[in-house]
Amino acid sequence: MSDTFLQRLKKRKDEAPADEKPSKFQQQLAKFKFEPDQINIFQDSFRRVTNQFDTPGPRMACTENFNVGEGADAIPCRLFVPFGADEPSGPCLIYFHGGGFVTCDVETHEGITRRLANGAVCRVLSVDYRLAPQHPYPAGPEDCETVLKWAMAGHGLAEYGIDPDNIAIGGDSAGGNMAAYLAQKYRDVIKSQILLYPLMQLMEFKPPKPGPQDWLQLGFMALKFIDEHYVAGADATNTRLSPLLETDLKAMPPAYVLTAGLDPLRDEGKLYADKLVRHGCDVTYHHEKAMPHGFLNFARAFPKAKSIPLDAADILRKHFPKPQQLRE
Repeated sequence: MSDTFLQRLKKRKDEAPADEKPSKFQQQLAKFKFEPDQINIFQDSFRRVTNQFDTPGPRMACTENFNVGEGADAIPCRLFVPFGADEPSGPCLIYFHGGGFVTCDVETHEGITRRLANGAVCRVLSVDYRLAPQHPYPAGPEDCETVLKWAMAGHGLAEYGIDPDNIAIGGDSAGGNMAAYLAQKYRDVIKSQILLYPLMQLMEFKPPKPGPQDWLQLGFMALKFIDEHYVAGADATNTRLSPLLETDLKAMPPAYVLTAGLDPLRDEGKLYADKLVRHGCDVTYHHEKAMPHGFLNFARAFPKAKSIPLDAADILRKHFPKPQQLRE
């Protein structure tokens, strides 16, 4: 299955197939229009659902909002500092939230980031990158890379305690896409990568092995919207959009990869984990057979949303220096 899917992506990369026709159902779905100005309505609805079905994350010693950059180029960020984190500085996970590049923010994903911070006993910096359709590709990845470079250059050390020598990177869904690419680009610096049901390619809308969970074609509709309003005509074979296509994966940072059985992205996450392993990367792969995409945002409905970030936090702790309180 994996070889077939990767070969299909390679064919798409090498030459645009002229004879591939969508199914009748997909032709009907193509008529479905989700107007860009409805994004704000969806965002408000998602925030209400998150507030209803997620549980508050652990209490932090400190949370702080600030901008990286100034003026029109300022990128809002939220820093979570858990109790027990090293002072005056310590390791930091830079986190990119999911939402298909078009919705969500640091608030909708605060439960996840708080659990990661608490479990790893390290700072977590959540990035409120620009979203499509107002800001299509490459705005979001540019913001994420800017914050990463800011942290690696030591600009967050004195005021926020972000150790430039101990940076990890992570994200879920669309955020996992950008985290995977940046981990590839800055592999010599990143200590570990946390990829939670990541969206690893934007060329193919159909999973390689469709199952009953795909009959409603919700994944197809979501990826179609992303293609129209985020990719917006850019070359989807670029590994910045489709990090699954990267062929040079030597010396990659250790990875935690989560997939979900009821998620249209389940196969590409597993494919990427397998590729990393074949290139000698230390990979912890976890599959939740009965979970849907995005379940980590809904801890009341899915109790595993509380425990799985702790599993990912184990990987962060393993590759960060031991917190001072545990060394004493």
